Amino acid sequence: MREDELRRAAFGELPLVRVPGRPPTPRAALLSAIVLGGRGRYGAAATILTGLVRAEDPVIASLAGSVFASHRRQLGGHAAARRFDGPALLKASRALELHKTDDPDGLDARGAMSDALLGLAADNLALARLPAARRLAAAAAGIPAGWRGEVRSGWVSAEIELAAGAPEDAVAPAERAAELSRAHGAYRHSVKSDLVLGATLAATGDPGTHDRAKRLVENALQEAEKCEFFSLIWPACSIAGNLGAEPGEKYRFRSAQVLHGVLLRADPGGRRIARESPWVPT
Repeated sequence: MREDELRRAAFGELPLVRVPGRPPTPRAALLSAIVLGGRGRYGAAATILTGLVRAEDPVIASLAGSVFASHRRQLGGHAAARRFDGPALLKASRALELHKTDDPDGLDARGAMSDALLGLAADNLALARLPAARRLAAAAAGIPAGWRGEVRSGWVSAEIELAAGAPEDAVAPAERAAELSRAHGAYRHSVKSDLVLGATLAATGDPGTHDRAKRLVENALQEAEKCEFFSLIWPACSIAGNLGAEPGEKYRFRSAQVLHGVLLRADPGGRRIARESPWVPT
């Protein structure tokens, strides 16, 4: 398995690549964990990430911590995610002093700093700390972290405005994230961006955008199914059901079915987090 294929699976147009049992390098291992997380295989990803967060290279260690944190958030564990995002930020600060190389997908020191700041912003947002979330997101926006950093910044910025009760202000960053994802041929990022944009358009309450929101979410769900992005299928089903997509029962059943399979493949800590989370309908 070549590293460039894993990269295209993580950030590009090759989502169904088989992940190697023993990735040959720390970077390949990180990419494998990202791919596994996108497929909802959190237990297998956790096995890899547990070792990587202690890596000697602070860039790899920081990025691994941010990935681990994102998987915890996907299971509804925002407080648990902070225990990874905080150390990831410290390691990214150290990496910025040591590393000057650039990576096309942000697997570098600046990307690590952006990921850690945005992760902490998302954690604080879910914990109802909106001013802190805004400060952290603004700090991340000032880092030239490449296309992936801009996409993730768009997601978090949109979610902050939604939480602040300003859905109209959430539309522009959500649109930008969707445009950038498509421009880079990033299948998984495009699916999530369209879900964020669809939910944002629906939240404006504008009848003129409701049909577009519905199409975005339904198309994103179809793409997630095709690419086996199980981490996104059950949230997509939940959003589609809330948009009045028909038949609603079909989406509720599929959401429960996929989430059950995801939790079976999660590590014990991840399952516990999901069971205790008010965000995950276990």
